[in-house]
Amino acid sequence: MNKMMMTMGGLLLPLAFAGCQNGGDKESTKIIEKPDVQIVDGKLTPEILSAFGRINEAVPSPDGSMVIFTLSYEDIEENRSNAEIYSIDADGSNMTRLTKTPYSESNIRWSSDGERIFFIRKEDNTGKTQVHSMKKDGSGVVCLSKMENGVECFEISPDGQKIIMGSPIKPFNKNEDLFKGLPKTTGRLVDDLMYKHWDEWVTEIPHPFLADISSSGITNAVDIMEGEPYECPMRPFGGADAFAWAPDSKSLAYVSRKFKGQEYAFSTNSGIYLYDLASKNTVEITKGNEGYDTNPSFSPDGKSIAWLSMKTPKYESDKKRLMVMDMASGEKRDLTENWDYWPEQFSWAKNGSGIWFTAYYQGVSPVFKIDVNSCAIDTVATGVCDYASVVPVADNAAIALRHSMRSPNEICLVRTDNKDVKELTSVNKDLLSQLKLGEVKMVKVPTTDGKEMTSWVILPPDFNPEKKYPAIVYCQGGPQSAVSQFWSYRWNFMIMAANGYVVIAPNRRGVPGFGTEWNRQISGDYGGQNMKDYLSAADYIAACPYVDEKKMAAVGASYGGFSVYWLAGHHDGRFAAFIAHAGIFNIEAQYLETEEMWFADFDLGGPYWEKDNAVAQRTYSNSPHKFVNEWNAPILVTVGELDYRILASQGMMAFNAAKMHGLEAEMLVFPDENHWILKPQNAILWQRVFFNFLDKYLKEPNK
Repeated sequence: MNKMMMTMGGLLLPLAFAGCQNGGDKESTKIIEKPDVQIVDGKLTPEILSAFGRINEAVPSPDGSMVIFTLSYEDIEENRSNAEIYSIDADGSNMTRLTKTPYSESNIRWSSDGERIFFIRKEDNTGKTQVHSMKKDGSGVVCLSKMENGVECFEISPDGQKIIMGSPIKPFNKNEDLFKGLPKTTGRLVDDLMYKHWDEWVTEIPHPFLADISSSGITNAVDIMEGEPYECPMRPFGGADAFAWAPDSKSLAYVSRKFKGQEYAFSTNSGIYLYDLASKNTVEITKGNEGYDTNPSFSPDGKSIAWLSMKTPKYESDKKRLMVMDMASGEKRDLTENWDYWPEQFSWAKNGSGIWFTAYYQGVSPVFKIDVNSCAIDTVATGVCDYASVVPVADNAAIALRHSMRSPNEICLVRTDNKDVKELTSVNKDLLSQLKLGEVKMVKVPTTDGKEMTSWVILPPDFNPEKKYPAIVYCQGGPQSAVSQFWSYRWNFMIMAANGYVVIAPNRRGVPGFGTEWNRQISGDYGGQNMKDYLSAADYIAACPYVDEKKMAAVGASYGGFSVYWLAGHHDGRFAAFIAHAGIFNIEAQYLETEEMWFADFDLGGPYWEKDNAVAQRTYSNSPHKFVNEWNAPILVTVGELDYRILASQGMMAFNAAKMHGLEAEMLVFPDENHWILKPQNAILWQRVFFNFLDKYLKEPNK
């Protein structure tokens, strides 16, 4: 299923994520502005949720005096969003809008002298995204690239003379002769696995192109993986973080999983490769490690390179080791070997003596700094919040994005010499000030095996402890994704609380932030201890005097959807309703339907036909579809037909089973969505259906 966790900095994502098509053949050229919404009685609604400004890609200037970032807003009528580039001084003053176009800007980068800004934007005449530049005040915009298939991400060399770009090429096809003279055929001939990925059929793959760059344009582009049928960056989420320039601009590092077809589908063995510009030689520095190696980054002096590394093959949620290699000797060290947590994102300190990073830790995501020599780790900033995308601006200071269950991303400044965090932006302050938001509390829930499970309880606005409220047990996806202080535009706890629900979000077995043992326990144990953890959370919240124990629902997506289907057959009357989005219903079918086979093979324990494989057989014996005879509560199923991670047919089977079993059931199908719900109008419809269903069965007295 993969993590589906988005990072900042040049994401290689379909551009529909930044700005969706407007339904017709021609994309609208309306410039999207901050929406004007009316708030009634302080209540958060789906329409107001869509009105929040969304900050991403905060990048400090080389001298640390300014920060550029992207800020996007949605337009419900246009049914799309649009990101623009803004700048702000490092003290939080002089916020300035630099672009004003109908197309989203992304992958923002500074020139080495801090005088120009580079970014990606779609071109009107071709419809392809290309590299642009402008002065730091937003003037003098120039389109620099003319790549036939567009540019999806890039990084510019420190000397400003070269650029490495991710651009699609056609995959190698040995059957082209069969299609000659058939321009209208819609057939696809498939002879190997990985023929589709995430939400698209694999009709092209990204390759790294090295080129010259100057004020007049980008020229002499050369594919440095020419003839290799492999991706770089890796689909579906890889972007500019797949590239890293050496400080002297004479070499670069890139990430690729050099497999194709069935080998690709069953492997997480990505490698980090060093490419020398003069000799054109390529050397893999991670050879021998069979798990993921990603996110290369050179030290400021170029004497070392760091990256994130997973050790276990096929295990996409393994501990991310922070590795550092000495460029002269080739000696490698795991800086986090003695720390039972792991970085999600990191940046070298300005002086190269340490590395800043964020990591999930006990239900939140603080900012940490590790000494490269001693491996001592200091906590720089923490709280009831998550930090992300930390980038240093000085030896003792860094900018980061910060969000929580009560507020979306804002840019802040953190310091090692001052624990007071300074917020630099407040783009959603006015909107948040008009809303009544629920209180968030951390609680410790006893589990069936004698442990304590960190959980978040969210209370409705104007909470009255003398009242009885309906409750929601939130089931996390991933399966190994953190239940931290995240802000979601779909699984948003504030809007659940605003609709009068108490929510409990447990960090059940199999989520990061509580050590490697807690995280890994879920693999091969679907339907096991983590489900007991959910039932423990349900019993905990049901016992609260302000909760109506007869009005509880379980909701979730992806693995959370699987959890809902499983709980529906094992809840012993705890739940009055269920909602599952993009969930696994039939595990045997999932093993053969999904595209990233390494996940299914590792996490499910292997194929279902291995009758002597005890782990696999335990997994398949716990498939939710085998317990439909125990289903006894209404269920809502939602799916996207472009979801190739967990096919829409899984949800359709669940809905059909519920109806054939005589249950009240509803299904919401989106033909144009993938594993997520991205288009603004679809997102609003999803929220309306969600609460209409819950209210029907948890609030109406006759239900």
